[in-house]
Amino acid sequence: MTGEQDRIVVMGDIIGPYGVRGWLKVRSHSEEPTALLDFAEWWLKPKQGSAWKAFSRLEGRFHSGSLVVALDGVDTREAALAMKGFEVGIPRSALPAAGRDEIYWEDLKGLAVVNRTGVLLGEVRGIVAHGAHPLLRVARPAEAAGPERLIPYVPAIIDRVDVEAGRIDVDWEADY
Repeated sequence: MTGEQDRIVVMGDIIGPYGVRGWLKVRSHSEEPTALLDFAEWWLKPKQGSAWKAFSRLEGRFHSGSLVVALDGVDTREAALAMKGFEVGIPRSALPAAGRDEIYWEDLKGLAVVNRTGVLLGEVRGIVAHGAHPLLRVARPAEAAGPERLIPYVPAIIDRVDVEAGRIDVDWEADY
């Protein structure tokens, strides 16, 4: 895979084995949990790893709040258990275009976060799916020491997202 359009977008993670024949239990990060079942090829990697590996999805269904799937080459419970915690991704080029007023969370990563007074709060490193609403994980600028900020991704706080400009404008003070 080459180019920006072919980067892998994280769409879920493996939460454990399902049964004794190598099936996997998967938590989908998509608004529509079954959307991952639309793809015949899944890419997996350990959370701390950097190399993605392609797997053919043989079967799958939604069951008790998560997906259960069989992947080619994962034939035993032990093999499935070894994949617990792996990320599940799909090439960006295989995903449908985002609709009007929609955005893939992956497209928020790397954007600068600036408050209403023009203060750079940092850069989006990721999104945390939280019970009530998603949270932006914002790494502070190099000159500003401190832990990551968690900023709620809700209309009351997010003023504007401009992917082309690489910026998210927020109603969030620097000392929060």
